[in-house]
Amino acid sequence: MKKRGVRKCKHCKQLFLPDYRNYKTQKCCSNPACRHAYRIEIQRLWRAKPENRDYFRGTRNVERVQDWRKAHPGYWRKGYVALQDDCPSQPVDNDDVVAPALPLQDDCLRSNPLIIGMISHFWGALQDDIASVMVSLHAKGQMILGKGPGVATNMEAEYAGKASVTG
Repeated sequence: MKKRGVRKCKHCKQLFLPDYRNYKTQKCCSNPACRHAYRIEIQRLWRAKPENRDYFRGTRNVERVQDWRKAHPGYWRKGYVALQDDCPSQPVDNDDVVAPALPLQDDCLRSNPLIIGMISHFWGALQDDIASVMVSLHAKGQMILGKGPGVATNMEAEYAGKASVTG
């Protein structure tokens, strides 16, 4: 990588080290106030050029915007889909706790580096060990939350209590 030098910010006049990805063109430091002021200045200079004065004006641009809005109705109302996959909880049978057939990297709970690091710290760093510990911890967590197998929900317990009283 090419060595980059220290520069003086065009706005606050302080020395800064430009980002390595655009060190050739970065003219201001990373301070948000400086970046905002620099952007305003650059836009002012661009609009001051004779060829750019009427860049977004005129009937051609008005028609272009109107046509685009007709072709994309409600574009501002569309929601965005999250990039992460949904990870619904699944009940685990405690009687036969075995490591799943899925590789460790494919399970969304097991892709969290914090969880993997904690398990490897306490139980070992082998993937098989981590997988079996994850399955048993998942089952214990579901039992605590009342979602595991053999745990009666509130409605089932109430129904069983009423049935024994009436029956």
